Amino acid sequence: MTTLVVIQAGIVPYEEALVWQRDLAEDRIAGRLSHDVLLLLEHPPVVTLGRNSHAAHLLQPAGIDVFEVERGGDVTFHGPGQLVGYPILDLRAYKQDLHWYLRTLEQALLEALGLLDIPAERNPGFTGVWTRGRKIASIGIHVKQWVTWHGFALNVTTDLTHFDRIVPCGIRGVQMTSVERETGNGKRETLWEQSVGAVVKGFETAFGVDSHPEGCARQTLSLRTVLAEPRL
Repeated sequence: MTTLVVIQAGIVPYEEALVWQRDLAEDRIAGRLSHDVLLLLEHPPVVTLGRNSHAAHLLQPAGIDVFEVERGGDVTFHGPGQLVGYPILDLRAYKQDLHWYLRTLEQALLEALGLLDIPAERNPGFTGVWTRGRKIASIGIHVKQWVTWHGFALNVTTDLTHFDRIVPCGIRGVQMTSVERETGNGKRETLWEQSVGAVVKGFETAFGVDSHPEGCARQTLSLRTVLAEPRL
């Protein structure tokens, strides 16, 4: 079974996390990193523009950092209370098929939300995860030589008013929601821990991996932490 090292990194500035995941992906491609990694973290408020983004979908750019990046998709928001996941996976160990990867990422989140008692579903024609007609998770990926980076964003206790700055994922009229809103549970720490645990289990089920935790403090930003062999 493939090993997935899971790193909970706390709040990480977007630019720093971008460099981190790019470095990990290059190390995975070059064979310097022998196992897959799932980075789980939060960002300070930031807007990112994917390869297919349209300037008109950024409605309120003032007062927030904006990054143009290599992931697919349109515009999205990241911020506190949002569980962002960056899987660094070598798809040669799974299936060399981008469509399969996107659907399996969705399935991992569907499994996770099911564990949180939230009825989740796909929306035909769109990438991401919905519940009761509202979008709760966004997905945007990049793949090089079958190694993945970028990933997903699951709204847990996110301040949803931030999405008023953009046309989320370029979908006009979409209503965003969160785990907090759908469950009615406002205890942030409890919801966060439950959501992280559910996402890890969702990955184990959807991708058939054996997950191993690897720390949770900011010092995990050192590449040495994840370049070492996982502790089994």
